[in-house]
Amino acid sequence: MYVIVGLGNPGKKYENTKHNIGFITVDFLAERNNIKINKIKHKALVGEGTIAGHKVLLVKPQTYMNLSGNSVREIMDYYKADIDKLVVIYDDVDIPMGSLRIRKKGSAGTHNGMRSIIYDLQEDGFPRVRIGIGADKKIPLAGYVLGGFGKEEAKLMEDTVARAASSVECILEKGIDIAMGEYNVTRPACPPPR
Repeated sequence: MYVIVGLGNPGKKYENTKHNIGFITVDFLAERNNIKINKIKHKALVGEGTIAGHKVLLVKPQTYMNLSGNSVREIMDYYKADIDKLVVIYDDVDIPMGSLRIRKKGSAGTHNGMRSIIYDLQEDGFPRVRIGIGADKKIPLAGYVLGGFGKEEAKLMEDTVARAASSVECILEKGIDIAMGEYNVTRPACPPPR
């Protein structure tokens, strides 16, 4: 079984923020594959189904971003899932808005949700799909990631969410190496608002 985790914060207040792009992508993936994310287990909203012929568990931790590892560790332990079958989708301020970066493993970078997962699992050897949200150096980081998308950004990110979902399907169907080759391409940054 694959465990596909989208990172975000629960509640209406955070629903359409940059920091919740992991949740948004998992919801898109669920809708496209007719999976209902409607059960609460292991401090997460979860849904079971099949993608690309593989049994999957779609996961949206409800612990708030900085404690995501608590939920992910419980799920991995309960299902006895292999670490390479965990795929985490999350926002990344260090890459341009609209870009995707798929990696087989690695550090958390500046992302507290990933730091929590790596700390709780004591392991960083799992695939991840990083969705670029850029960074506005004039706005404090917390305010930026917890902010919404402008009109131009929203259009760009709709396409990016669809590509991120496709990249996860590709990982399941063809493997991570092929997915990295197909989806690790830089997209143009969102034009500044007029």
